[in-house]
Amino acid sequence: MHAMGPSRNIEIKAVVAATPGPADAARGRKLFSQAARFSMGVTDSRSLPRPGRKEVCFCGRSNVGKSSLINALTRQGKLARISKTPGRTQQLNYFTLGTSHYLVDVPGYGYAKMPKSVRAKGKQLLFDYLRGRASLSRVFLLLDSRHLVTPTDRTFLEATAPWGVPLQIVLTKSDLAKSRSEQRTVDRLSQAMMDFPHLMLEVIVTSAKRGKGLDALKSTIATLA
Repeated sequence: MHAMGPSRNIEIKAVVAATPGPADAARGRKLFSQAARFSMGVTDSRSLPRPGRKEVCFCGRSNVGKSSLINALTRQGKLARISKTPGRTQQLNYFTLGTSHYLVDVPGYGYAKMPKSVRAKGKQLLFDYLRGRASLSRVFLLLDSRHLVTPTDRTFLEATAPWGVPLQIVLTKSDLAKSRSEQRTVDRLSQAMMDFPHLMLEVIVTSAKRGKGLDALKSTIATLA
């Protein structure tokens, strides 16, 4: 069972994650200087690897930039497959990072043009994984900086709320957002976040294209208990 996030009240606002201190930044750089490799693709939750590594996953709507972010973090442009067709990832893609971590790219949700049976299977796999993976340290929920919380994202958050999944928002594609103020963009998230106490209040703002926010995300992963 995952621990629930802090209770909310109207006074609390989401904040941009702080710049990591020198020690935490160094831990992040050291972790991500290690080799990252594709390990396995899982299509059935009964085939998940045995626990033993710290595990983090990247989830979000189809085409939100999960694969691009993983590639930017690991500095390997072709590690995670990037497709121009949304919804192509229909399995849990496990990547080893050194000897200590798994990075997991999961099926995107919300792409309506794929067959219903395929969409339902991917959703079930994702939900089984999130609900029952005891070794999962953090779920990074990727949201497009231009659109923030869409109705599809809200449906996902409502479904996962009872499970107490440790969710942290990562905003992607910040280089394409109209607002130049990170905090102003994150402030727009605050009201939506009040409805979901399993969301952590620190938001990491990133751009895979420009490398923005990658140090903060690396140090967050490196310092997870």
